[in-house]
Amino acid sequence: MSSAFEGEGEWLKCALHAHTTNSDGELAPKLLVRHYEWAGFDVLAITDHWVRTVEESTGRLLVIPGTELNATAGGPEHDAHVLALGIETDPEPPGGGFAPLAEVVRWIGAAGGVPYLAHTYWSGLRADQFEDCEGLVGIEVYNAGCELEIGRGDASLQWDEAIERGRMLYAIATDDSHHPGYDSGFAWVWARCTDRTQAAVLNALRDGRFYSSSGPEILELDLDEQAVTVRCSPVASVTLIGGPRRGSRANAGRLGYPQGAEILDRDSSGALTAVRLERPWGARYGRLELADTVGRKAWTNPLWG
Repeated sequence: MSSAFEGEGEWLKCALHAHTTNSDGELAPKLLVRHYEWAGFDVLAITDHWVRTVEESTGRLLVIPGTELNATAGGPEHDAHVLALGIETDPEPPGGGFAPLAEVVRWIGAAGGVPYLAHTYWSGLRADQFEDCEGLVGIEVYNAGCELEIGRGDASLQWDEAIERGRMLYAIATDDSHHPGYDSGFAWVWARCTDRTQAAVLNALRDGRFYSSSGPEILELDLDEQAVTVRCSPVASVTLIGGPRRGSRANAGRLGYPQGAEILDRDSSGALTAVRLERPWGARYGRLELADTVGRKAWTNPLWG
């Protein structure tokens, strides 16, 4: 599989789900751009509901047009939301009910966009409602707005269920900001890009050349047949997830309880900064999940599978 940690490129900090006054956000597009520029982001995708908001980039911030579309994932009562990142065509709001997920995803691809399914846990979706959708690139593993509002922002279970049944979806972390300052700057994607262009960012999202975070940074990652070695900002745990009953983990603390893992380095407080994790035997896939001392996480895409 493609890895963000191989080859050349620069890391761009991307906010990929945010709303303006063109739908249900509090800031006008120009002000939202300024907000994320001041917050130190490199890329902002504006994803107003059923509106393709086009706003100029600045010298610091690349702005990508997008939208958030509704679809049905099963019956009409199963409402799914899909991010259409980088589309080149304005969406047409439906006159009646929403189209099936597969149809919406096909439209996004034909419009030059990259489709990611939003907040599956918040929406109450199961993996079997979206894992067979051809053309769907990935899902949101973490949606900060949904977590802040009702505690249903972490969709790692649905992600793992899909991967375990053979669908190698990628996963992004997002703000889903509607109230900048309250629900912004909590989650983002670090995309490995060949240059600072929309095409390079969209290619990275299509190919999985990124990792997601709500805090921790992954500085280096090496993968071989036996193990994964990671160097990172100080964290409380590093976990290699490989499916049911398969994985390895290192924990900070007095004893640490390493399971199939070796702690290579710590900072002065004892937090982990370098870990070697054994690849579990028989694991069809493996992805890393890091957590810092206050519960913020980072997620890699599947490293093999």
